[in-house]
Amino acid sequence: MSSEPEAALAPQSDRARPLRVAVVGSGPAGVYAADILTKSDEVASGAVQVSIDLFDRYPAPYGLIRYGVAPDHPRIKGIVTALHKVLDRGDIRFFGNVDYGTDLSLADLREHYDAVIFATGAIKDADLNIPGVELEGSFGGADFVSWYDGHPDVPREWPLDAKEIAVIGNGNVALDVARVLSKHADDLLFTEIPDNVYEGLKNSPVTDVHVFGRRGPAQVKFTPLELRELSHSKDVDLVLYPEDFDFDEGSDEQIRSNNQTKTMVNTLTNWLVEEQDTGASRRLHLHFLHSPVEILAGSGEAAGRTAGIRFERTELDGSGNVRGTGEFIDYPVQAVYRAVGYFGSALPDVEFDHQRGVVPNDGGKVLDADGNAVPGLYATGWIKRGPVGLIGHTKGDALETVTHLLADRTRLPAAARPDEAAILELLGDRGVEYTTWDGWLALDAHERALGAEATEAGPVARERVKVVPRDEMVRISRPTGAAAAGGVAAAAAGTDRG
Repeated sequence: MSSEPEAALAPQSDRARPLRVAVVGSGPAGVYAADILTKSDEVASGAVQVSIDLFDRYPAPYGLIRYGVAPDHPRIKGIVTALHKVLDRGDIRFFGNVDYGTDLSLADLREHYDAVIFATGAIKDADLNIPGVELEGSFGGADFVSWYDGHPDVPREWPLDAKEIAVIGNGNVALDVARVLSKHADDLLFTEIPDNVYEGLKNSPVTDVHVFGRRGPAQVKFTPLELRELSHSKDVDLVLYPEDFDFDEGSDEQIRSNNQTKTMVNTLTNWLVEEQDTGASRRLHLHFLHSPVEILAGSGEAAGRTAGIRFERTELDGSGNVRGTGEFIDYPVQAVYRAVGYFGSALPDVEFDHQRGVVPNDGGKVLDADGNAVPGLYATGWIKRGPVGLIGHTKGDALETVTHLLADRTRLPAAARPDEAAILELLGDRGVEYTTWDGWLALDAHERALGAEATEAGPVARERVKVVPRDEMVRISRPTGAAAAGGVAAAAAGTDRG
């Protein structure tokens, strides 16, 4: 990172004006950080006043809760409700459709805020370095999730022409991908999936989806809730294989010491014993002790396309880890989805660890290339610790980061333009079509109205239908004419709810 001018780094002492904080990212990590800051003892006691602006590159809030979780996930509504309550209080301003690094630079944020918290998460697929990943029909799981979640920046169409599909990975995303691929589209109509996703899944010829994990049943990374969801799909048989069920000393210890592992192993073992075969039109296969070696290409007219995948069988080594056996198995598939994890993206003007995909930090305090804390810069969530853990971990991250920020408050570099109206003037001068919380409420109402229309026209009750095109989202979320002028004036006065 380049060094800051000395004047910009003048320490911030306790002041009459509020502490100005920008949070970049409005997923759970960003919202929880803002919420924890507003509820901290320092703020509650009146010792510190805060003024928080939450920025997101998308027109709508909620980050990966809106664009990274399967639409039929049973916990989505509860998480969205919690985030909505925080932002609906009116003490945190939301600015959507503002891209850090394009619409606003680090220098811009430094000029307008005393502290910046990066909560940008991780949206890219982690690499799987095996031959054949470049073949047609080889997809990143995160890309597919973005498509079925109606992400505004991905193509509207998805090539769903494979009858047999492999999903590599044993985490929650792998199960989400496999469940959506194997589920009948009509059984997703109760969710908010947009029409293009429904039509794509409706025309899918899929018959078999195979999920492959490198280790055994006791080492899976998904959770009991996601696992149980697999058995709720209609007209989809679950298929498991006795040769994949092996438990070493490390596995036994994990089962004894971890109730979650014990629950999942019991569930999987029960499914194996039941030998479900109802003659369903689709099958979801769960394989363990398979390490991917190569994605195989077709020949002739199918050259350049995925035609199969090769695995090496693995065996447990006593500690819960695995080693190769030298036995290889090929499976005929026409598509492969790599769901081996997410990976963070570098942020302009901020140091980045390209090996781990995170911003280097010490408890949430961003570090420079020499390992020194950068005054006023913080990180939380997946961009801080990597794409692991659940919502509870995200709250703990936010608490740690906010605690450091408050402890540093008298030493923060003071913003040169801390007035709440100044950032609005900057965005307006640059022609940034930012959206607000009131704009999200309008979009939310619009999507619910689309759901009501779909309910009247179809056989299934739909709570909402997600809007996909970014320009349409912005149009609905942005007031026009006199209303726009009034909204900007209200925001400048600090009274806009968004």
